[in-house]
Amino acid sequence: MKLVIAVVDDKDAGNLMNDLVENELQVTKLASTGGFLREGNTTLMIGTKSEQVDKAMEIIRNNCKSRKKTVTPVAPVGNSLDVSMAYPTEVQVGGATVFVIDVERWEKL
Repeated sequence: MKLVIAVVDDKDAGNLMNDLVENELQVTKLASTGGFLREGNTTLMIGTKSEQVDKAMEIIRNNCKSRKKTVTPVAPVGNSLDVSMAYPTEVQVGGATVFVIDVERWEKL
């Protein structure tokens, strides 16, 4: 038994969850925040048999593409002379960070 933990962009989560369920993979959604932009992420926990991990990874890859986004960082604070951060910056968002963990015991109560 494996636990696949996928941290994905909120914009990708809905379609990803639908595809996982259509492929009979059980998924639990957790709201999360973090990263450079401090924007919403979705953390999905997918409990699956070891032989279904590749299928889960394929579904995640198909739904979570990275893309570029232009952001305007917060203006410098206090006596900071670094004005380079005040200009819009292009950053990469989306994609997925995935962990696959062995599960010693699993029960559905």
